[in-house]
Amino acid sequence: MAVAPPPEWGRIATIEPRKHGGNLDNKELVAGSTLYLPVFNEGALFSCGDGHGAQGDGEVCVTAIETALQGRFRLTVLKDRTVSYPQAETPTHVITMGMAPDLDRCAEMALREMIALVSARAGISREDAYVLCSLAGDLRITQTVNREKGVHMMMAKELIGG
Repeated sequence: MAVAPPPEWGRIATIEPRKHGGNLDNKELVAGSTLYLPVFNEGALFSCGDGHGAQGDGEVCVTAIETALQGRFRLTVLKDRTVSYPQAETPTHVITMGMAPDLDRCAEMALREMIALVSARAGISREDAYVLCSLAGDLRITQTVNREKGVHMMMAKELIGG
């Protein structure tokens, strides 16, 4: 799931996830989840594809159980919320993501985004949010198959004010 990338990127492949979304391969994004994406173009130009019937954390080869997609999407512009990188929400967790060629960099990106999210949502300092991420945040490998790897961090909503 993605919006069109920033115009200055020019033409890009769809295989790699980046800050506009794309081939996220995050198995937490199921029916009832909310995906937040930054918008770079008028109208956002949302697209989706690469449906998976099953996939483990850390897609490790070129395929999961690939399947056709059918679903309903509600697209909403949230003028009071800005995100610089994809984030998501399930009924029980908030999720931040990081994508880069290096998994260490991915983890750092997902963690930094979670620190900011937790600090704002729970009304605590960034330092306290950092400690909470260490105590209760779950870093998971999203995928390793593409040049751009992925890590996501999950935090239970009940810990940060629903």
